[in-house]
Amino acid sequence: MKSGIRPLSFETGVNAYAEGSVLVRAGNTHVLCTATVEDGVPPWLMERPADGGKAIAKHGWITAEYSMLPRATHTRTRRDREKVSGRTQEIQRLIGRALRAMVDLKALGPRTITVDCDVLQADGGTRTTSINGGSVALAVALKKLIEAGKVPASVFADRVSAVSVGLKNGAVIVDLNYDQDSTCDVDMNFVVTARDQFVEVQGTAERAAFGLADLDRLTQAALQATAEIRSLYPI
Repeated sequence: MKSGIRPLSFETGVNAYAEGSVLVRAGNTHVLCTATVEDGVPPWLMERPADGGKAIAKHGWITAEYSMLPRATHTRTRRDREKVSGRTQEIQRLIGRALRAMVDLKALGPRTITVDCDVLQADGGTRTTSINGGSVALAVALKKLIEAGKVPASVFADRVSAVSVGLKNGAVIVDLNYDQDSTCDVDMNFVVTARDQFVEVQGTAERAAFGLADLDRLTQAALQATAEIRSLYPI
C-alpha cells in the first residue's frame, strides 16, 4: 500500500467575502471552496401549518455546487453554460450529501449554506478533495454563526472526510492521482465521519471483479486515510 495520503494543505480565509473559504491542495489537485450563508430555504422545505397559517421552514439546508475550470486539466474543457453535465450533477449531489452529515439541520434554523467547489487544477480525486475542502469551509462558516449567537454549538454535529482508494495488481493504493486512478483494477471513494460511520461508498471493478477480502482491505485503508485527513483540518 502506498504510504499515506498525498501532501495535503488547507489555506483558510482566501476569499474576503464568503462566510467560509479555503484553498485545499492534495498533491497536484487544487480546489477553491467557499461557503455562503443565506436566510431562507428552498420552497420544498417549507411546511404550511394545519391551521392554514404562514408556511415555515422544517429545517435548514446544506447544498453544494461543483465546477472545473477550463484549464484545470491537460486540455481545455468547455464551461457548463447551457446545461450542467451528468458528471457535475453527480459530484455536487455527493458533496451536498457528505456535508449535510456534518450539520444538525434543525439547529441551523431557516438558513441555507451553499458550498461552491471550483477545481483550479485536477490530478485525480477532485470530488474527494472538494469534500475535504468543503468540510473546512463549512466549519469556518458554522463557527462564525455560533460565535455570533445565531445558532447553538450543537449545530456542528460531526466531521467528515473523503478519500479514494484503489487496487492494482493486488496492492492497495490510497488517495489516487489521475495516472493511478486511470490504471487501477478497482477504484473506490469513501466518505466517512469522525465516528467511522460511512456517509457514502462508491466502488467499481474497472478491470477485474474483487472479493470480500479485497473490499475489507480497501475499507480499512480508507478509514486510516480519512482519519489522517481529518487530523490535518485547521478547524
